[in-house]
Formats: sequence, structure tokens, C-alpha cells
Amino acid sequence: MPAVLLPLLFAQAVSAVPPPRILTLREAMDTAATNQPLMRQARANTAVSKARVEQVRSGYLPQLTGTATYRRGTANAVPGPAGGQNNVSWTDTYNSFNFGLNATQLIYDFGQTDGRWRAADRTVDASQANERTARVTTQLNVKNAYYFVRATKALVKVQEETLANLDRHVQQSQAFVQVGTRPEIDVVQSRTQYANGRVQLITAKNNFEISKAALNQQMGIVADTNFDVGEEDVGPLQDEDLPVDAAIKKAIAQRPELMTLAKQKEAQELIIRASKGAYGPSLVATAGLTAAGTEIEHLGPNWSVGASLNWPILSGWQTHGIVHEAEATLTNIAAQVDQQQLQVSYEVQQAWLNVKANREAIDAAREALTNAREQLRLAEGRYQAGTGNIIELNDAQVAATTAAANVITADYNLATARAQLLAAMGRS
Repeated sequence: MPAVLLPLLFAQAVSAVPPPRILTLREAMDTAATNQPLMRQARANTAVSKARVEQVRSGYLPQLTGTATYRRGTANAVPGPAGGQNNVSWTDTYNSFNFGLNATQLIYDFGQTDGRWRAADRTVDASQANERTARVTTQLNVKNAYYFVRATKALVKVQEETLANLDRHVQQSQAFVQVGTRPEIDVVQSRTQYANGRVQLITAKNNFEISKAALNQQMGIVADTNFDVGEEDVGPLQDEDLPVDAAIKKAIAQRPELMTLAKQKEAQELIIRASKGAYGPSLVATAGLTAAGTEIEHLGPNWSVGASLNWPILSGWQTHGIVHEAEATLTNIAAQVDQQQLQVSYEVQQAWLNVKANREAIDAAREALTNAREQLRLAEGRYQAGTGNIIELNDAQVAATTAAANVITADYNLATARAQLLAAMGRS
């Protein structure tokens, strides 16, 4: 094969490789909503709560039990008096068949079943609010991971540009040394800077791949890292311009964690009422239908209807203890509400202050980058003119690279601060 064809074939092979797909932030969040184990657990817990409502509600519905019994054995009468005839036999056996249907219907139990039913229904509401909390947490984690991928991608570009610039410095210093206008140490220093730049580029590329693996984890999937992320701009939030006191008040009104506790409190109040109902009687209607006999072809039918009143007059203070336990649990929930409100207040203040600080920091970082690039331009001009030295040039290059990285960090910090504020407000 002619050597001249090798570059052409290589270029064709490279062009045949499809570019990595672009993963948008919305796609990442939708994937996490479906696959993230935290979300699946939250949905399962809601389903469990709904199933418990069905279980408790069954106490208000008619209960019907069917029975079928077969028995074979002796049917001896009581032995006669002493000296009388003994009619005991161990060999005379008989069949015994019994079929029956028994129905019961709760009529009234002083609110025990009703209270537990309604309490279970409030627990469903609490589970659904917990599901919202899981969604907010999951999407916050996905956003942070997504923004970090975007930041590491930008750092790769900075290191590539830096390496290209360092390569020009090597070529420039070599030319100056060859004509004798610069000492040989300039070439050594510029090559050292170039080698360090290669290491930093390798590290940046590796960090980019690792960050994509971390994003896969937050999305709840096992997949390769052959994808890229978009450049969606993280715009300002409406809440970040609110006074912090107003933001806290708004967050307390809509945070799902507080809604969960509110529903748990309602459920516990109903449980207390239901527990106190055990002090009173319960009235149950009953009905039965049976067929029994020694021959299955000749069974004797019987039926019955009735009602039973059950009243636990003395239960060893068990009901008293159950009521006290329920009341103490309610006190515990009230304390959790206060604690959660303090936590919400802190999270909103922290996120609000971080957004404010990072908005100012990003302007300063961009100004520093403009100045660092100008410093590098002047240093390159001075070096080329022979009035500057290689140390000044290297320092200017480091300053420019650092300033570019600081801008990326400031962008990332502002994006994550806004995501945190959104989550602190109870939104995703």
C-alpha cells in the first residue's frame, strides 16, 4: 500500500466514528426519575402505605368464612355406673362431616376502625410527600453531577489551549537558542512546562470521564461514558432575588419534608382517638349456616343470627399504655416539625447567600481572566522582543491557566448554588 494513502485512510477511519451523543440535563433528570433506586424505594413505600389502607379498611367490610371438616373416630357414651353395662367400644367408629359459613359485620367500635382507617389514609399522603422529597433530592444530585461534568469538560478545553500555547513557547525558545539570543535553559524550562501541561491535560481528561461515570451513578444506570453534555445556561432563579426572610417563609410553606410531618401529625392524632375508642365496647352482628352429620348424603342443616357486644372491662391498663404511647409519639412529631423548620431556614439562608456570593465572584473571576490574558499577551511580546525572560513568560501562562480554571469553578459554584436554592425551596 502506498505510504501516501495511509493518512487518507486514517482520516476516513476517524471520520467514520460517530460523535458521542449529547445528554441534556432534562434527559438526565428524567432517567434518574425512572431508574434511581432512591426514587423506586419512595414509590414502593407509597404503594405499601396504600396497601395498608386496604388492610385497615377491611375491618369495616363484611367478613365471610367458610369451613369444611371431616372426622372419623369413636362416639362412645359415658360408661354406666358400677356393676352396670359398659358400652365403651374402641372399634365402633363413625364418619363426621361439618360444612359451614360464618359471617360477621362490625356495627360500631367507638371509632377504633374508622380512626385507624383515616390515619392510614394520612400516611399515604405522608408517603407521597416523601416521594416528592426523594425527587427533589435526586434531581439536585443529578444537577450537581451534570454541572460537574460540564465543568471538567471545560477544564479539558483550558488545558488543551494551554498545552498548545506551551508548544508554541517551546518552538519559540528553541528558535531563539539556535540563533544565540537566548540561553539554553529557556528551552529546558519551556519543555518542562510543556511536559507538566501534558500531565495536567491527561488528568483533566481522566477527571472528565470519572465525572461522567458519577453522573451515570446519580441517574441510577450502569452504562459507558461515551456521551457528552450540553451547554444549557443556568439562568437566574426568581427566588434568588427575594428577601431572605420571604424566601424562608415560602420554603416552609412548600417543602415536602414539612408536609410529610404535617400528615404524620394528623395520622397520629387519629391514632390517639382510635386508641381511646378501646375503652368502649364493640358491637358485631353475626350469622351462620352449617350442615353436619355422619353421612355426607344426609346432613342436617342449621342456621343462626345474632349480635355480640364485647367490652374489655379490665385489660391490665393495656389501653391506658397504648394511649400514652400514642400521645408521646405525637409530641415527638411536633418536635420534629420544629427541628425541620430550623433546618429549612438554615438551608435557604445558606443557598441564598451562596448564590449572592457566587454572582459577585463570577464577575471578579472573569475580570481576572481578562487581565491574565492581557498579562500573557504582554509577556509573550516582551519575550519575543528580548526584553522579557522565560520565567516571566511561564508565570504569565500559569496565571492565565489558573484564571481560566477559576472562571469555570465560579460558573460551577453558581450553578450548584442555584440548584441548592431551588431544592431548599422545595422545588426540583
